[in-house]
Amino acid sequence: MAEPERAGVGQRQARGWRRWRANLNLASQRRLYLLASGLSTAGSFAGLTTKSWILLNSSGNALLLALHFATLSLPSLLLSGPAGVLTDRLGCEAVLIRAQWGLFGAAVLGALAIPLLHGQAQVLMLLLSTLLVGVASSYELTARNKYTALLVEDPQQLGSFIASFSVVFNVGKLVGPPLGGWLLALTGPTTALALDAASFLLPIATVMGLLQPIRSAEQRSAPGRAASLGTAWRDCGPVLRHVLSFTALATLVGFFHPGLAPLIARQVLGPSPQALGIFTSVLAAGSICGGMVLQRNSSRLIQRPALLLGSCTLVTACAQLGMAGFTANLAIQLAMTFLIGAGTACLLASTNLIGQMGAPMALRGRMAGLGQIAFLGGGGLSGISAALLSGWIGLNGTFGLLGSAGVALAIAELLQRRRLRLNPAQ
Repeated sequence: MAEPERAGVGQRQARGWRRWRANLNLASQRRLYLLASGLSTAGSFAGLTTKSWILLNSSGNALLLALHFATLSLPSLLLSGPAGVLTDRLGCEAVLIRAQWGLFGAAVLGALAIPLLHGQAQVLMLLLSTLLVGVASSYELTARNKYTALLVEDPQQLGSFIASFSVVFNVGKLVGPPLGGWLLALTGPTTALALDAASFLLPIATVMGLLQPIRSAEQRSAPGRAASLGTAWRDCGPVLRHVLSFTALATLVGFFHPGLAPLIARQVLGPSPQALGIFTSVLAAGSICGGMVLQRNSSRLIQRPALLLGSCTLVTACAQLGMAGFTANLAIQLAMTFLIGAGTACLLASTNLIGQMGAPMALRGRMAGLGQIAFLGGGGLSGISAALLSGWIGLNGTFGLLGSAGVALAIAELLQRRRLRLNPAQ
């Protein structure tokens, strides 16, 4: 084909691509973004499962597993606040794209650790990779929460769209761990971690090449003290402040299972990577069901935040007590695992949804940051405390003690705050 002819074909293809992109309505864009996020989440969980199994297999140390999860979640304590401030100041789209590239780079670092390093150096590099993923995630999750509002025409659609991310996230969590376990068993850890890194390119391509958000709908904060995290905390109102405080306490006693998943899976199902994948998938199946209930009833449920969050915490705590009391019955153990997944997923998704729906647009980046501080920071501390407790009183004793604390916390919330109401912001 002659050069001018090839150029003409290329120009026609480019025009066709621009027309197709221009004709994508916001509903189609939302579906594409959810799909890209789900595929990326599946790859990410395949990588996390691989890293957790390597760490468990190399050390057998529950505290190292908790440290691994903490490196993913605890950066939120330090960085989610600044991420929220930056999102409200610079704009959610700019922060989102930069954070996604950061996730890709951190995952590549983990993939390179397997063929290039060995022993303690490899363990340290895997922990560093997860730490950098946690740093980038603090910015990505914060910016993404505010970005979702730019993809809806009607504010009434926002609740369902935000809740859909919980469902998509947990579908990825359902698919990713067994995929990671199978890849680990069949091809080794390098393939699983390379897939993790490659999966981050999907949302980058979607945001940069396909989505056309309603940028005019975004409200940014003014410079100075008005843009601070403290201002967002004061201005968000007493209902949202209580929601954040309760979530931090609830995750502290009931969100240790991600960090100790390999240890719990080994006790319930056995030591193989496939067992870890199955256990995590049961958790994810419960999370999907909880997320679907929230998605379909979001507008009604968020109006009574104490009832919603207290019920989620009670389900999780009762399931933890079931894990402690029925150690010899595999079916009951798996059923309790399912309920833990449902309760924690609903708690975390509800906190995020309430924060985004209850705050004005100019505060939503910082509200997302405060939400991450509450549930990921609390979860990271929960994993470390549960790992220490399991060394002293055993895993079953840890389930029993923290489950009892969760029941007490949930009942107090349901009784004392049952009249709490939320009026969604427009």
